[in-house]
Amino acid sequence: MLFIFDWDGTISDSTARIVECMHDAAASVSLPRLQDYQVQNIIGLGLPEAIGALYPHLDRKGISGMREAYVEHFVAADNEPSHFFPEVEETLESLVERGHQIAVATGKSRAGLDRVLMSLSWEDYFHSSRCADETASKPNPKMLHELLDEFGVRTDDAIMIGDTEFDMEMARRAEIRRIAVDYGAHHIDRLKPYEPIMCASNFRQILDFA
Repeated sequence: MLFIFDWDGTISDSTARIVECMHDAAASVSLPRLQDYQVQNIIGLGLPEAIGALYPHLDRKGISGMREAYVEHFVAADNEPSHFFPEVEETLESLVERGHQIAVATGKSRAGLDRVLMSLSWEDYFHSSRCADETASKPNPKMLHELLDEFGVRTDDAIMIGDTEFDMEMARRAEIRRIAVDYGAHHIDRLKPYEPIMCASNFRQILDFA
């Protein structure tokens, strides 16, 4: 089985950091500070898509400027990576020990994901990964299709695990089963309409399907 994980809000407890860095970036480029929940709503999208959703009046140049400001603030804040949610590392290790493959499908940039994996000495921990800036932003299913092709697995031999509507919609479009976690950026009531096979309150519950 191929288990595909979102990163922020699913593996990494980084929601609050993302929200604060988006506020700091907005202040840096003289954009209005939005409400925390508004920023939480776009977590999971690629960064340009997220900024465009938050500030729809911005043109390409404005989005680029905001993106640069956000990256600067986030890299500084992420000098020490966000903590994992409880039992993440133990669960991932159990999946691999049981012969499963694990991958990441994230709205982070390739540089951002590689930076955090390197800081953890996890460069080769996952069997593969896809990032929004090298394929297509969620909820486009392209990154899932690419992972399925790379591993040579069928849709019924893969499960997507995520915390946002974008994760659930991406998996539904790719016709992949999905597990929703209830501790991330989007309230679980927003994820249930996507018919996940499980609503997990603890990461270790994923092992029920291993």
